[in-house]
Amino acid sequence: MRHAHSMDFGAEIVGGGVRFALWAPTAQSVTLVVDGTDHPLPESGGGWRRTALPGIKPGARYGFRIDGDLVVPDPASRFQPDDVSGLSEVIDGHAFAWSDEGWQGRPFEEAVIYECHVGTATPEGTYAGLEQRLPDLKALGVTAIELLPLADFKGSRNWGYDGVLPFAPDGAYGRPDDLKRLIDTAHGLGLMVYLDAVYNHFGPAGNYLHAYAKTFFTERHQTPWGAGINFDGKDSGATVRQYFIQNALYWLEEYRFDGLRFDAVHAILDDSGKHFLAELAETVRKSFPGRSIHLMLENEKNEARWLGRDAGGRPRLHDAQWADDLHHCWHVLLTGEDAGYYESFADKPVERLARCLSEGFAYQGEPFPTLDNHPRGEPSSHLPPSAFVTFLQNHDQVGNRALGERLSHLADPAKLALARAGFLLAPQIPMLWMGEEWSASTPFLFFVDFAPDEDLNKAVRDGRRKEFKSFAAFADDTSKIPDPTEEETFLASKLDWSERERSPHREVLADTTHLLALRRDVVVPLAKSGIAGASAHLPRPDVVDCTWTFDAGTLRFVANVGSEPFAVEAGGARLVWTNAPDGTGTSLPPWTGVVLTESRS
Repeated sequence: MRHAHSMDFGAEIVGGGVRFALWAPTAQSVTLVVDGTDHPLPESGGGWRRTALPGIKPGARYGFRIDGDLVVPDPASRFQPDDVSGLSEVIDGHAFAWSDEGWQGRPFEEAVIYECHVGTATPEGTYAGLEQRLPDLKALGVTAIELLPLADFKGSRNWGYDGVLPFAPDGAYGRPDDLKRLIDTAHGLGLMVYLDAVYNHFGPAGNYLHAYAKTFFTERHQTPWGAGINFDGKDSGATVRQYFIQNALYWLEEYRFDGLRFDAVHAILDDSGKHFLAELAETVRKSFPGRSIHLMLENEKNEARWLGRDAGGRPRLHDAQWADDLHHCWHVLLTGEDAGYYESFADKPVERLARCLSEGFAYQGEPFPTLDNHPRGEPSSHLPPSAFVTFLQNHDQVGNRALGERLSHLADPAKLALARAGFLLAPQIPMLWMGEEWSASTPFLFFVDFAPDEDLNKAVRDGRRKEFKSFAAFADDTSKIPDPTEEETFLASKLDWSERERSPHREVLADTTHLLALRRDVVVPLAKSGIAGASAHLPRPDVVDCTWTFDAGTLRFVANVGSEPFAVEAGGARLVWTNAPDGTGTSLPPWTGVVLTESRS
């Protein structure tokens, strides 16, 4: 079985050669360069230039000569053997023979996501290295892996959010077929694979669109990265939108990803009649009617409008949003930290946790202190638990700390055990950050590789230190902050899988595996039966009591995060889990909890 996505952009294998296409509306002249020879690239209207050359084979190197001088890579390049400024390589999408015939994905309610960065997830830092760890993840109870962005970035190491060529999986991790082999192997093990996609900006090095397509961007919209991408321009918006929509379809079809997570969609600014996010989701839904494709958002605005369900309970547009609010509540309770955005949760963390568990968002239109008390969020209690991806850690929450500390470096292990059970046994979609399952000792630090552009390296280095100079721990000495441009910072972030066999990591791994087995056997069947409602209350200011009602029964989570014992009335409910010493969960000492279930007659 072979798959390739056909699109107007880039280089397409056709007949006995290759068709090349470039959208260059603001270039004066463009020629095609293939294996060192220039060829005319005729205008074909609307800013497009196209030609087809016979005899060109996969593996040929090509680029575009702009205005007689600058040679740039294809913005829809499928592979960059020599990094972002080198020539692009013609790739035959049909060349890889898939063995996953019949794979259609899995229901979203079954998803247990494992977020990972390919370069640091294994010692090898490659697709092949991660492929070797898939059996371990399956044994853990994971059902989906989510890869940080793969779009080609400058240098050999990066989180992935500085990508500039969205169609080219970065060569630092292997060739395109290595990525396809990883996904094919995952499907053979019953694992879904998701990809983090960045459609809100391009990285600071290696983006040549300004040289020939200035209207790809607009000063009408300003983002944290400068001029916004022109999703709603009168003359260019349709092409710009299609560039990213085709990118999504490309990953889902040619690489058979099972879903996409869209980064920081609050920074996708669009004033048109139909927002890009709506058109994107609608197109994906229509394009893959027989597959379970899952679309997830990161959205600081907490806009429930993107997550609505139809009469049959199916997502109209996007499946879920990352539930930052729930993370912030648990983090405050576990660490006592109240700086930055944690301030908005530190006033009533238990009450806000209860609302997150039962309704999704903690803020649903109320004033948000971190935003100068501007309203944040929309009502979300009508949404099912599967509309929220929950986590105690992720790449941002760990890596954006100055020293990259994991939650296990900051919190008491017994308290963390309660939070772990509370999020893995709740009916929302849980996501683990790589290594979290055994409380990995390695940090996850911020790292880049913009060499030999020392000016950009220096800007990143200085910016990182300036960012944390306001923190008391670094006010007088920022030298303790690891240099993000040094290779040692990247190497320090690599997981040490041998830790899993040693105490205390071995015990954490066993606990995580046990919880995920309980989730599979108890929580997932309930969630798949359909949600009827949820409620939560605080029987005491430091106790959360949340019940989800499903068509097949109820699930109840009670957690005591206070300093005094709490008695639980279990009624006729069956015990699923507890970390209370008596083993029954009817009496909860400080920082213990219980999960109960009861079938509906």
